[in-house]
Amino acid sequence: MRRLIFAVAMVTVAALAFVGLIYGVSELGPEIVTVRTTNADGTTVDTRLWIVDHQDAAWLRSGMKTSGWYVRLVANPSIEVERGGTWTRMHAQPIHDPDMRDRVHALMAEKYGLADTFISALRDGEQSVPIHLEPLNG
Repeated sequence: MRRLIFAVAMVTVAALAFVGLIYGVSELGPEIVTVRTTNADGTTVDTRLWIVDHQDAAWLRSGMKTSGWYVRLVANPSIEVERGGTWTRMHAQPIHDPDMRDRVHALMAEKYGLADTFISALRDGEQSVPIHLEPLNG
């Protein structure tokens, strides 16, 4: 019985350490933005993400089409982004183009370095979706 308890404790500690490592790595880098999306009931949810710039626009990347923030963004593409202390209303447009996906991957790797290498090892890059951000007027 002691061995079972010890094994369960070790698995729990390892799982918590892994989750902590992922969280810690995702918070590394030169720039983290807050993206505010809206649920169907009108409540908002803030998510911290990496961002890159390309062709005079800002870009996000979703590693999974089932991520909560991505699902909310698809349902309601009018979002808010806090970048450099300033909140801006934006229109978010997922772009389903392999060339742009690869370009955004390359920009993320260039900007976030080893942190991106680690995070990228945990996802299927071909399933990632780049998200083009455009400021909304008013």
